[in-house]
Amino acid sequence: MFDIRPVAYVIGLLVACLGAAMVLPLLVDLAEGRGQWPVFLQSALITTLTGGMIAISCANAVREGLSIQQTFLLTTGVWFALPVFGALPFVFGATESSYTDAFFEAMSGLTTTGSTVLSGLDDLPKGLLLWRALLQWLGGIGIIVMAMVFLPELRVGGMQIFRSEGFDTMGKILPRATQISSSISTIYVSLTLACAGAYMITGMNPFDATVHAMTTVATGGFANYDASFGAFGAMAEYICVIFMLLAALPFVRYVQMTTTRDVSPLLKDSQVRGFFLTALTLILGLSLWRMVLQGSGDEETFRKVMFNMVSVLTGTGYASQDYGQWGAFAVILFFFVGLIGGCAGSTACSIKIFRYQLLFSSIKTQLRRIRAPHGVFYPRYEGRPVSDDVMSSVISFFVFFVVSMGVLSVALSMTGLDFITSVSGAATAIANIGPGLGDEIGPAGNFQGLNDTAKWILSFAMLVGRLELLAVFALFTVSFWKA
Repeated sequence: MFDIRPVAYVIGLLVACLGAAMVLPLLVDLAEGRGQWPVFLQSALITTLTGGMIAISCANAVREGLSIQQTFLLTTGVWFALPVFGALPFVFGATESSYTDAFFEAMSGLTTTGSTVLSGLDDLPKGLLLWRALLQWLGGIGIIVMAMVFLPELRVGGMQIFRSEGFDTMGKILPRATQISSSISTIYVSLTLACAGAYMITGMNPFDATVHAMTTVATGGFANYDASFGAFGAMAEYICVIFMLLAALPFVRYVQMTTTRDVSPLLKDSQVRGFFLTALTLILGLSLWRMVLQGSGDEETFRKVMFNMVSVLTGTGYASQDYGQWGAFAVILFFFVGLIGGCAGSTACSIKIFRYQLLFSSIKTQLRRIRAPHGVFYPRYEGRPVSDDVMSSVISFFVFFVVSMGVLSVALSMTGLDFITSVSGAATAIANIGPGLGDEIGPAGNFQGLNDTAKWILSFAMLVGRLELLAVFALFTVSFWKA
């Protein structure tokens, strides 16, 4: 019989920790003096007490390891339960959001998507702005741990290829996750502090620097202003690009670098090389196009292209300019760039570079087999043959991704949205990018005007996309629970 108590115990503990994190924006609101601190006190009490009671009631069922079914349920349950409670400050706070809008905002934050339903950000209480950043920052580190500990063991989406690097954890998931989290947390906090310090050097005030450092390293993209990163100067944009790129690299390489004092694992990683080559090609290509065909060849043009391209590629979702005004080619390019993503084991989102590398390796192998039918050829990754189960998992992921995006687009269109909004909304949600396309949800707009049904569909898409699709869809199959 399936025992849900170990899963509920972990979820309860994490919910209680989320409630404890609400103390930080509470203190910020107290210092600001706008009388908003009771919002976080009320939310913290509800969240902490509920999570604590769930954990206490299920504590007697805790054991060393989790079954495969329990692990699948845990990975999905955590990312569903936390937005349920993370939405409370938006409901009780100055925005007085409906629960639909509040849940959308919280889900977007914790999945580091960056889509928002809030406007008038410039005038919101600082506590609420900090809470949005905290959701993304906590979601970012959670995504890294999940990608290094859980997903490789669940053998979905081709992530099992990183089992040797993400450590052997099955049967010891919780203890091992604690050890890995400790190493990652140190690096994650260090990057955040370095980013905040760099932002302050560019002239940002300490609060803006802290908030934007948290959402930059999490590649989340929540900003303190309706103008997003357009509210800051050129130096801040360059600093942001550097840290968006650093956050999109595999954190396991940072762990190896700090323990061995050797940068070669990072430099030799084919994901890293492929990611930087992709970013450089896209930036130079779009800059050249704007220079030749639009007559824009100055430093500002290059900077805006670089910033927005890296933001979309990593799934951060910041915007320093409305690139929807750059022409049809740029709009279409940004749409497909958002479906690339960064490296596995980073805070970046979308399909990920390594899956494209494996797919291209498989295509190359098939072409060689056509030319030499009697030859023996295998797809290879970093010089090693790729097993059939990994390739099958990667191809399944691509199929599920395309089919899911199509189904979501149709579902959104049935709620009354136009074609551009439906397709780009589905893509930006399932790829966790942030802004979509068009006047309503593009880089100059937000998701506030969408109907409630569309917002719930997009919230589900953000959850599914952040957990690599198959980890969620497996829960809806009868055969999985009979295994």
